[in-house]
Amino acid sequence: MAKKAPKNSTNGKLASVDLSDENLYLNRELMMLEFNKRVLEEAADPTHPLLERLKFLAIFGTNLDEFFMIRVAGIKEQIYSGVTILSDDGMTPNEQAKDIRSQLLPLYKKQSEIYHTEIVPSLRREGIHIHDFAELTQEERAEYEQEFVDNIMPVLTPLALDPGHPFPRLINRSLNIAFVMHDQTEQPQEMRIAVLQLPSALPRLVKVPRSSGQHFVTLESIIQAHAGILFPGFTFKESHAFRVTRDADVDIAEDEANDLITAVAEGIRQRRWGTDPVRIEVGPDMPRYLQQFLMRALELEPIDVYHIDIPLNLQEYLSLMSLDKRRLKDVPFTSRVLPEFSQDNVSIFETLKEGDLMVHHPFDSFTNSVVKFLRAAANDVQVLAIKITLYRAGGSSLVIDALKEAATNGKTVTAFVELKARFDEENNIAWARELEQSGVHVVYGVLGLKTHCKVCLVIRKEGRNVLTYAHVSTGNYNLTTSRIYTDIGIFTARQEFERDFVHLFNFLTGYSKYTNWQHLGIAPVNLRDRFITLIRREADVVAQGGKGHIMAKMNALIDPTIIRELYAASMSGVKIDLIVRGVCALRPGVPGVSDNITVRSILDRFLEHSRLFYFRNGGAEEVYISSADWMTRNLDRRVELLFPIYEDSIRKQLKDILKRYFADTVKARMLQHDGTYVRVKPGTAEPVRVQMEFLDKIKRTKR
Repeated sequence: MAKKAPKNSTNGKLASVDLSDENLYLNRELMMLEFNKRVLEEAADPTHPLLERLKFLAIFGTNLDEFFMIRVAGIKEQIYSGVTILSDDGMTPNEQAKDIRSQLLPLYKKQSEIYHTEIVPSLRREGIHIHDFAELTQEERAEYEQEFVDNIMPVLTPLALDPGHPFPRLINRSLNIAFVMHDQTEQPQEMRIAVLQLPSALPRLVKVPRSSGQHFVTLESIIQAHAGILFPGFTFKESHAFRVTRDADVDIAEDEANDLITAVAEGIRQRRWGTDPVRIEVGPDMPRYLQQFLMRALELEPIDVYHIDIPLNLQEYLSLMSLDKRRLKDVPFTSRVLPEFSQDNVSIFETLKEGDLMVHHPFDSFTNSVVKFLRAAANDVQVLAIKITLYRAGGSSLVIDALKEAATNGKTVTAFVELKARFDEENNIAWARELEQSGVHVVYGVLGLKTHCKVCLVIRKEGRNVLTYAHVSTGNYNLTTSRIYTDIGIFTARQEFERDFVHLFNFLTGYSKYTNWQHLGIAPVNLRDRFITLIRREADVVAQGGKGHIMAKMNALIDPTIIRELYAASMSGVKIDLIVRGVCALRPGVPGVSDNITVRSILDRFLEHSRLFYFRNGGAEEVYISSADWMTRNLDRRVELLFPIYEDSIRKQLKDILKRYFADTVKARMLQHDGTYVRVKPGTAEPVRVQMEFLDKIKRTKR
């Protein structure tokens, strides 16, 4: 990954540096693996409770699944198509594929070490045992033989593989078993192979009743132990688990789809069954002949085969989180309720006229702020209409209930449901249909764009005037993620935003080429230019003898144009401090180019999801929240929102929040110029763990 720094002149003048030099950019795919390396470090961190460490280990696997389904699938497509276009860092698709494998192998090894040497022994010490079938007592094995015959075998569908039975189209990411056997009636006996896909209807970990401790046996070991019953008349030789990952980057041709909801539903079906395989995971003891058989059947190469020395589909082991083992899980907490939302006898709309409100999830309650705001709108006789964008509403949704209630109460409710929210399409289709049945006007998409902004607009008749109240957020209208993601939300009654918000929803629901945005930055219309203007303004301040400072927090920094602007600002003397949770393609610390730039990543109990932007602006500080990361897709191919903070108290709060993140010395890691990360050292000062500080703050507030 490491490349030598580009050549610079000694005076560091902007004109002397080619900011398109490939050596200035880190590879996106390899930096994603660096992110997953940090996830593994959290799984290895003994300061996390044991079951939370298991969760991080499972998250590592889930992240890699998506990485293969989307990123690796795209690279393989380029290779098969003969594409030789270089990435921003100068790598060809073939070079990236090879480097991905070389980077992944040690990560898989580390995952195995953590599981076998730390997680499993620690679980046993806590009385939690996961057994192979052979480890059960004779009496237990006899009981499970009957259990297999009565309750497991009827659900199974073993599939023979021979000229009359071609290789089946296995569901993407399903756990499968390959059985090898001989036909006892044939002379000489020929090898037979069959595959079995484990049904999702059966639990992966089957409880073993014992007098003490929590004991489980894996479903696959029960099935493998009873192959003789499953294949009567055959001599069983061996069986091995395997798992196939397929290309899941489903492309929806909107311009050819008369019914977008039907097209997306078909896309979900395609993803479930998958298209072309991109990876196969096998156990370490699978014999070579069986690997080659599977490779031929799936049309994969040796580079696509990964030997995994832990249980496949480890995500299913998260059922252990339901055990009543509180000290093995994060300490539960109760989110804070802002006083402004706890006054049942005071209208939230009257409260907002006195000033904007900010919530910081999960530390501030989502239910007692966002949901309460929507319920108030649903039941307020003066409210005429509600407009909202829904990107990921999640499972059971109080937000959806409030919108349905509003429609039932006669409000005009418009919900913009983004059907193409990757891996959440199924939920969104269900909500869209449910909302329509309740009388909500549902709009499905903007042609060619994903709608990623998070905004709700309430229109209220007050006397002779119609006023607007808005909620803008960095996160989704999703109760579940509001408890595990950090996000910022703003409630405002400022009427100067009204025109921009109205035109935003007109852009989403109708035909609009509006460009006269007064306050909001909107992608793909003006957001890229807005960010560039803000960055360049800091350089202009420095050129006039002032101090330039940018602080920004986001999920990813990939867009090459934004990176070049940051390099140019750094070379002009602007101090730039970034928190980028995931992928960062900017290379910090390059002498004469990015030596004024620092990049941190923070991984902890909650997923850092908020996007915050601070610009010093010669002392007239400006702070923004946004739904957008600094990625090309966010700036050019999505509808995104940049929202300015005008309330002085909230601007100060957000600046303080950013400063606390930059002070973290426990969970923060600093990106080096070679693309690696090192932990921040606390030195002699008291260690700072920012997320725990925020949790402690809400506890102190309640006391």
